[in-house]
Amino acid sequence: MTFRFDAAVRNRKRATGLKVGFFGLLGAGNIGNDGSLEVVLAHVREHYPDAELGCLCSGPGQVQARYGIPSTSLLWYTSRDRRVTGLWAAALKAAGKVIDSIRTITWTRRFDVVIVPGAGVLETTLPLRAWGFPYALCLLSLSGRLWGTRVALLNVGSNVVRQDTTRLLFRTAARFAHYRSFRDALSRDALGQTGLDTSNDQVYPELVFSLPDPPPVEVRANAVGVGVMEFHGSNDDRRRAREIRESYVAAMKEFVHWLVDNDREVRLLTGDAVDDTVVEEVLADVRSIYPGLPAGRVSAAKLTTLGDLLVEIASLGVVVGARYHNVVCSLKLAKPTISISYSAKSDHIMADMGLGEFCQSARAVDVDRLIRQFTDLEARDGEFRAAMTTRVEEKRSLLDAQYAVLAEKLFADPLKRTEVLW
Repeated sequence: MTFRFDAAVRNRKRATGLKVGFFGLLGAGNIGNDGSLEVVLAHVREHYPDAELGCLCSGPGQVQARYGIPSTSLLWYTSRDRRVTGLWAAALKAAGKVIDSIRTITWTRRFDVVIVPGAGVLETTLPLRAWGFPYALCLLSLSGRLWGTRVALLNVGSNVVRQDTTRLLFRTAARFAHYRSFRDALSRDALGQTGLDTSNDQVYPELVFSLPDPPPVEVRANAVGVGVMEFHGSNDDRRRAREIRESYVAAMKEFVHWLVDNDREVRLLTGDAVDDTVVEEVLADVRSIYPGLPAGRVSAAKLTTLGDLLVEIASLGVVVGARYHNVVCSLKLAKPTISISYSAKSDHIMADMGLGEFCQSARAVDVDRLIRQFTDLEARDGEFRAAMTTRVEEKRSLLDAQYAVLAEKLFADPLKRTEVLW
């Protein structure tokens, strides 16, 4: 059945010009997610300077303050006083789902285009509840079809989802999106395993490759960036979450000890505000084991944006990354990189950049092997840099090509009515 909406409704809504919304887990402390927003926002502001902007996100205060976009909280309950407990808290959460549904539907109606900018929005590589973001994303796509708003899942990540409800919500969200592209073939194929036909969907590089490079800085060859994260495994690892975390943190502490013993400067890198706990554990461990060590030998970078991360990485000799965007930013700058991977996406981008042999799983870090990888990578530094630089330029060109597609798919003929197949 084909369902059409009268163009007059859309004409009234667009009387004041193009309206573009952004949607996602934005402004909540994950600098990778926010970096993807920065890239797309810069493009929209450059090419559609008169567009009216808005954002429905998890950190509206941060997004509005940093990017100047009027923003609304994605989840009503999180903006309430959550000190209440018991039945009253349960009642508020239940009410929140109803309120969120109404708010998402009415918010989506205001826009001509809503963009979900990059990130692993179709992933369960980190713990995720089905009735949280997956439900919100599904509701967005359905609302877009209801009002004729063009919803775009732009360069997103996906993985094979084993939880039935989450898989259904992701598949529905992707099916009813007006446009979707993936940041790697791995993601496109994973979504295809849900039963959705993704054969005509395009793969473009991770959006971060479009970010401008930081100003040139002096490289400290003996300085090593070590990414750490609050890692408990994925949705499939909930029963082993504590064990996985303890093993991971212990391994990273041991590797930092080796770096200190071998006269290296260590700079701890993060990618999300929740990682600060692990940073403090590592620093406390170093103070305990090396009481006389100068403070600058092992320190933590204060990172609030991907721009900050790029500046930090630019001054380092080697990076051992944890968070996906730690790895991507290091590769973007053609740095010798090792990935302590929590999902296949990191292994995939490493292989694509010619460094596939320098990965291992965060679930079971082999420190002896990590040391061998590190020394081998340092010895072969020059072998990789030129090839990585060439690949980065290729990725930038591909991303530029996608903007031409978006101009046609999302922003051309904004008053044209849309249809949906049920």
